[in-house]
Amino acid sequence: METLRVRPERMKALEEYAQQLGKDPAEVLDDALAKFLDYETWFARSVEEGIEAADRGEFIEHEDVGKLIEGRYSG
Repeated sequence: METLRVRPERMKALEEYAQQLGKDPAEVLDDALAKFLDYETWFARSVEEGIEAADRGEFIEHEDVGKLIEGRYSG
């Protein structure tokens, strides 16, 4: 399928953004769709892996989560 309906205001924004990038709007849209699909695929796979780990009884204790967060965001 190569036909896609886009709301006029979104199409205008896409065209303006593509012009800023010096690209064709179709190329910008294709790139954005590829990134979206990659992310959604990764996210769904990660959720499934998490559910499988939980089913196996693999959990991180609440206190350990706090330590991970503190370690990640402390100076």
